Amino acid sequence: MSFLDFGHYRLSFARPLIMGIVNVTTDSFSGDGLAEDPRRAVDHGRRLVAEGADLLDIGAESSRPGAVPVPLEEELGRLIPVIERLRDCGVPLSVDTVKPEVMRAAIAAGAAMINDINALQAPGALEALAASNAAVCLMHMRGQPSTMQQQAEYIDVVGEVAAFLCARVAAAEQAGVARSRVVVDPGFGFGKNQEHNLDLFRHLDRIKAIGLPLLVGVSRKSMLGLITGSPVENRVHASVAAALLAAQRGADILRVHDVAATRDALAVLRALQISPQPPGG
Repeated sequence: MSFLDFGHYRLSFARPLIMGIVNVTTDSFSGDGLAEDPRRAVDHGRRLVAEGADLLDIGAESSRPGAVPVPLEEELGRLIPVIERLRDCGVPLSVDTVKPEVMRAAIAAGAAMINDINALQAPGALEALAASNAAVCLMHMRGQPSTMQQQAEYIDVVGEVAAFLCARVAAAEQAGVARSRVVVDPGFGFGKNQEHNLDLFRHLDRIKAIGLPLLVGVSRKSMLGLITGSPVENRVHASVAAALLAAQRGADILRVHDVAATRDALAVLRALQISPQPPGG
């Protein structure tokens, strides 16, 4: 698929898109949570757009391993003011949530996409998306963030993740969500150990073969820390390298913290991959 419908937006995948992360949380694993100051969150989002983000992903509930769910009203209280102030920023807004009530409120406030780590499995989630014109990202996860690392057992991680995503895409279609609105994400680090993460990354082509836009989010994650030995604040270079490798393996959307660095690296990759036309060609 060469495009994705984002509410009133349609974005082309002629090149990989950069999704900038805006964490409106108190306990982000990467240390960039901005829940206590919505103005800083809005400024951060606008800065990411200026740096080259094609869309923003705003989350008000941490999904790091061991994270505790945030009450509905608290999540809405963090999220909606930021959406309302960023909806005119010039790029589509994605909202990272698992709650149907938050999905509906976020879309009403101006969000054009829902990024659901639970793949619309919560009661009412499919209906919330079907009743809108928003896009959705369906992600694979075993269990819940509080327990997911205790369920990291697979016989064939790539095959099992692909089968799960295909099943959730079918459920979304049956509920009335058109394929032109759907993205898939293998869920690096969500109920997966290092061996699983690396196996998935090496075989992204099998996830891409589902035939839908592919989102990859490994920015600053522990899988990169295990490879490099670097703490989370020193994983920019590893994150950019992983983003480039994901792009080469077919990723259509790269969910990143470091937008400017990723933008520049992708520009170099794109320039070196495109062969110039000979004179008169």
